[in-house]
Amino acid sequence: MTTVSTTIKNKTVAEVWEFFTNPKHVINWNFAGEDWHCPKAENQLEVGKSFTYRMEAKDGESGFNFTGIYTEIEPFSKINYVLADERKILITFTEIENGIEIIEKFDPENENPENLQQEGWQMILNNLKKYIEKN
Repeated sequence: MTTVSTTIKNKTVAEVWEFFTNPKHVINWNFAGEDWHCPKAENQLEVGKSFTYRMEAKDGESGFNFTGIYTEIEPFSKINYVLADERKILITFTEIENGIEIIEKFDPENENPENLQQEGWQMILNNLKKYIEKN
């Protein structure tokens, strides 16, 4: 598995959880670069239920749905899910001295180099951090 992480300062774990899971917030941070956006997000945060986040290039030339089924949820602590292509994602939220640490571990896909995938996932977490810290 490949790992990315970030630390959010000056927020509670409940606040970070809300920003991470609520579609009204997800659309504001869930993209890897300034030329992309997330125009639509749906989330049924229950084991066995699904989420779908639409990621699109702002120029409209490309886009895709990022979809998964939840396999384990521990509120304010852990979210695990399986993507449509059966890759597993493990996310933890941990209170640490300097804030809330989010660690995401994911199975990389086989089309793109693992380091590029790691950079993209890290950019999304960086966007989350920026969005949370300014709200």
